[in-house]
Amino acid sequence: MSTQVDNPNDLPDKTGVYIMKDARDNVIYVGKSISLKKRVKSYFKEYHDSPKTKVMMGQFKSLEYIITDTEKEALILEANLIKKYRPTYNVRLKDDKRYPYIKITRENFPRILITRNISGDGSHYFGPFTDAGSVKKTVKFVKSLFKIRDCKRMDGPCLNRQIDLCHAPCAGEISKKDYKKLIDNIDLFFQGKYSQVMSTLDKEMIEAAENHEFERAAVIRDQIESIKDVMERQNVAFNNNTDQDIIAGSYDQKIACMVVFSVREGKITGKEDFLMAGVENTNPEDVLSAFIKQYYSNPRYVPGEIILQYTIKEQNLVEDWLSDMREEPVEITVPHDGVKFKLIRMASKNADIIKNQKKQVNNALLDLKKYLKLPKIPQNIEGFDVSNISGKSAVGSMVSFQNAMPKKSRYRKYRLETPGPDDYGMMRELLTRRYEKLVREKEDHPQLILVDGGKGQLKIAVEVLNSLNLNDIPVIGLAKEFEHIFIPQINDPIILPRNSQALFLLQRIRDEAHRFAVSYHRNIRSKDIDHSQLDEIKGVGQKRKMNLLRHFGDIESIKKAEIDDIMRVKGMNSRVARAIYEYFKKK
Repeated sequence: MSTQVDNPNDLPDKTGVYIMKDARDNVIYVGKSISLKKRVKSYFKEYHDSPKTKVMMGQFKSLEYIITDTEKEALILEANLIKKYRPTYNVRLKDDKRYPYIKITRENFPRILITRNISGDGSHYFGPFTDAGSVKKTVKFVKSLFKIRDCKRMDGPCLNRQIDLCHAPCAGEISKKDYKKLIDNIDLFFQGKYSQVMSTLDKEMIEAAENHEFERAAVIRDQIESIKDVMERQNVAFNNNTDQDIIAGSYDQKIACMVVFSVREGKITGKEDFLMAGVENTNPEDVLSAFIKQYYSNPRYVPGEIILQYTIKEQNLVEDWLSDMREEPVEITVPHDGVKFKLIRMASKNADIIKNQKKQVNNALLDLKKYLKLPKIPQNIEGFDVSNISGKSAVGSMVSFQNAMPKKSRYRKYRLETPGPDDYGMMRELLTRRYEKLVREKEDHPQLILVDGGKGQLKIAVEVLNSLNLNDIPVIGLAKEFEHIFIPQINDPIILPRNSQALFLLQRIRDEAHRFAVSYHRNIRSKDIDHSQLDEIKGVGQKRKMNLLRHFGDIESIKKAEIDDIMRVKGMNSRVARAIYEYFKKK
């Protein structure tokens, strides 16, 4: 429990954590010290060495502190409080909470889940992971490999048992002891300790064969082969079996990007990258130190050796803390030559590339705000397009870009009912359906809407937004021919420089909306062809159906055709032509 003080002189001369707040009671900074009194008093001098500290103290209003028994406890508490409050003036992991974790539940027969929330329920967590797609593939692979249960309630054998994807503990087909062996191997697998998993499985296979459990032995053999495939896809980095994390970053005054290579049993098994916020006027060593404390304060595997780009303050203290977590000694090293130094350089180069990519993205969004005179940086942009052929099988698409990157989980496709050809009417229907739902379900508004087209499509978009009282959302049209940008109430288009990152981003959104619409339209047309009234006519097979549709264009034209017209279709004979004619006359 924290204690509030009004005067820094009232602070105790003890080890602990201090929490600074502004006038609105928001936490703006969290720090630790072996002497709270001396450390906090240093903030209240007339002149400050750092502009960042000067600005922070201009917002400072109140102070709380928590006493700890040891400096190690203060380090852990500081990291947890930074993660909890995300104070403006601390160097901190940016948006770490959005990353997924793998969770092994604490149950008699555990499950494997993907979660973005960590709770103190005794479950085992791995992560966070920056690539959600890879996490899903890995979890799917592991579930099928070890055949563990996937159901929330164990209320009898389900489909997974029938298709041999579960050992069915609900039906008593596997003991708690044998199931635990599977979970132990999964735990090792997520740590990247493939050799240990294989060694354990090899012993189990031999034991099963000796007990004449040949079917079980065959299952284990297949598991071993699957893990061998995974191992062969890894790149060997060392010739030893040490577990290591290699950590390096790329730094400037506005952004820092950190890269972590995970080496398990001599192989690079993963790479993660993270952005750090609050790095202004902070040297790289302190950024690296802050990253390490926050990175390992999450539930994750701690290796025996951590290789760093720079020597950090309190290195011995951090080693003690990580050793406690690992329950074995952990060594932090800073190499200056050899293989480890080459890996540090490789991680640093990766960080440089990622940081530059992030800066380009940020520059594109900043340029968009400037060129289009937007009220805020458009971090969430929605793009729209329609697709049809002479008004037939009309569809619409919406794509979503967050922080200049596609957010495919938010893409939407629409089967349009507006009779065509009427591109303006179709765009009206598409936008109305999208934003009526946004209003109805109280979704967050995008900061920019992009429609594929010029003044006509833009006029429709403005009318739809006005009708729904959403006229506060900026909207633009991007015309293909000259890449001109049209905005409401201004006749002349905005013409961005051809090499502008902002223009590249708008083109990418427009092209992605077009791709998504065309892809959906093809699927619709394919279904229309596959499920046609022509299939009901005797003598009309797939080949004749395709020839009829190519010749006439659509079913409506075939319905109106005379027998002589139908006879002109490639591969047609008089008997089938008459059957087609009479079928549609009866309709």
